[in-house]
Amino acid sequence: MNINNNNIILKVLNLKKHFPIKGGLFSKTKALVYAVDGVSFSVKRGEVIGLVGESGCGKTTTGRVILRLIEPTEGTVVFDGKDVFSLDNNEMRQLRRDMTIIFQDPYLSLNPRMTVAKIVGEGLRNYALARSKHEAEQRVANLLERVGLGSEHLRRYPHEFSGGQRQRIGIARALSLNPKLIVADEPVSALDVSIQAQVLNLLVELKKDFELTYIFIAHDLRVVEYVSDRVAVMYLGKIMELADAREIYTNPRHPYTEALLSAAPMPDPKAKKERLILEGDVPSPINPPSGCPFHPRCFNRKQGCDAKMPDFHEISPDHHIACHYPID
Repeated sequence: MNINNNNIILKVLNLKKHFPIKGGLFSKTKALVYAVDGVSFSVKRGEVIGLVGESGCGKTTTGRVILRLIEPTEGTVVFDGKDVFSLDNNEMRQLRRDMTIIFQDPYLSLNPRMTVAKIVGEGLRNYALARSKHEAEQRVANLLERVGLGSEHLRRYPHEFSGGQRQRIGIARALSLNPKLIVADEPVSALDVSIQAQVLNLLVELKKDFELTYIFIAHDLRVVEYVSDRVAVMYLGKIMELADAREIYTNPRHPYTEALLSAAPMPDPKAKKERLILEGDVPSPINPPSGCPFHPRCFNRKQGCDAKMPDFHEISPDHHIACHYPID
C-alpha cells in the first residue's frame, strides 16, 4: 500500500498483537490469541478513518496498540515522523500530548472520586500547561462549554451526570491537551440512540474547529458512514477492505463488507434490500482458519480460498482489498 505522502500524520505497518494464553503449573504459553494480525494503513492530517467490524475483530486492540497503551507484538507505527515503538518513557510521555483517546464506556472511564474540574484539567496539571490554578479552571470551563456543558458543572462528580453528559466530559478531557490525533473507541455505542446523534454531531464540529484527526472505531456501519472520510473493514485481526467511505458504501468489493452492509439498518424503513446471511459464527482468534480468514463463512468462496491468505492490494485508486475473488 502506497503511503508516501507528506500529508500523512500516521503510518501503521504490519501491526500485530498476539496475546498469550498461559496455563499449567509453570504458566507456560499454551496458545496465542491473534487479536491484530498484520494491519497496515495510513491516516492523513485532518482525516477521519473508521475502523469497523464485528465484536472481537481487533479494532479496539488496534487503536490501543497505536497509542501504545498496549505493547505490540510486531510492526511499526510512525506518528508525525516519530517511530512510536522506539521511544523511551519520557519521549512517549511527551508524545501523549498529541495522541489521546475517547473511551467507550462513559461510566467506567471517569474517576468517581474526582470532580469534573480535576478530570478535565488533569492533563493541564501533568504537563504544566496552565500558569495558575485559576487559568487551568478557566480553560476547563471553556472546554466544558464547547462540548455542551457549563462552568456550573465544575464542582460536580461523574455520578451526577447522564451517560451522554459523561461522554461529553470524556471528550473535553481528550481535547484538553490540544491533541493532533484522537482515537474514538466506540464513543456512542453505550449511549441511548436519542443521544448518539448529538454526540456524533459534536465530534464532527470539534474536528473542524480544532483541526483534529480521528481514528473512529465502531461496529455500527451507519455511524461510521456519517463521520468517516475513509473506512477500513476488519475481520479476525485483519483489514479486509479499505476505501473512501462513499466507495465502501456504494461499491463494496469484499464479500464480508457486502454482508455487513446488507445487515445494517436502512434510514428509509420502506427501502428494500437483499439480506446476506453468513454461515456459522466468527472463528476463534486462537485458531484462525487457514488461507483467507473469512472463507468458512463466505458466500463467494472458491477453490484456493482456504489455502492462501490474499494479498492486501489496490484494485482501483485508493481502494484496497484482501480477497482472491472480489465482487464485481
